[in-house]
Amino acid sequence: MSAAPATTHAVADRRAAALRRRRLLLHTVLYILLVLLAVVLLLPFAWMCLTSCKPLEEVQGTHWIPKLWQFENYLYVLGLKAPPGFGSKSFNIQFGIWYFNSFFIAAFVTVLQVFTSSLAAFAFSRLEWPGRDKVFFLYLSTMMVPGLVTMIPNFTLMFNLGLYNTYEGLIIPAAFTAFGTFLLRQFMLGIPKSLDEAAEIDGATPWQVLWDVILPLARPGLLTLAIFTFVGNWGSFFWPLIMIKSETLRTLPIGMLVFNSDYAQQTNLLMAGSVMNIIPVIILFVALQKFLVRGIQLGAVKG
Repeated sequence: MSAAPATTHAVADRRAAALRRRRLLLHTVLYILLVLLAVVLLLPFAWMCLTSCKPLEEVQGTHWIPKLWQFENYLYVLGLKAPPGFGSKSFNIQFGIWYFNSFFIAAFVTVLQVFTSSLAAFAFSRLEWPGRDKVFFLYLSTMMVPGLVTMIPNFTLMFNLGLYNTYEGLIIPAAFTAFGTFLLRQFMLGIPKSLDEAAEIDGATPWQVLWDVILPLARPGLLTLAIFTFVGNWGSFFWPLIMIKSETLRTLPIGMLVFNSDYAQQTNLLMAGSVMNIIPVIILFVALQKFLVRGIQLGAVKG
């Protein structure tokens, strides 16, 4: 009588072991595919980093690893040293100014977008007023309008306001975003309404409810929006291209374009500048990666 249960347990154990082996094999294959995909995606970045350390004569070669490591390329790009074949006056690159302009504009736009989007999201998610949802969907519909369509009207407006070729002209049009409002609204809709009511019973004003109750709980959404905004404006190209005329206001993408035009075929220096261009984005992503993933996950299930 005891043989049947033992046989049943043995069969169940074999099935469980087979299932574990199948899962292990599936996970192994999945990890191998992900590693191969990561290697493929990292190849251009690796080539860029290695090329940035090569002399110009080795750039057109077939070997990836530099025979002669030339880290002075970064000094050339920073303007601390003139490259071979150029005098100190004939090689005039203002990489430090481009770096500062890109960081200043991206940081300023990020702060303004997070601030304005949090105010709009609070109004659309926590406050009750006639036509709120209709106005929100109308506001959200602006995301369907391509940016190239509004670029000329925005340029005309900035020009008429006297903001052409200024920091303000680069910052103000990017300070408001329907995407940021939508993202933060989804977070705020997931916060219990009872917290607002409890704060109001204690005498809190709507501003205090927003500042002391809602924003601390929506911190993952704020950080997610901040990362997206900073990265997007750090690499912004078309708007600065039409808004900037002065050399001292050029951002990194525009500066790199001018550098490639004025000093053609300096691929090693161009790659060195590109590496320095991407470093802040990598640092930002590595430092805030867990907040970004958590913010995207929470935003996907709330609302």
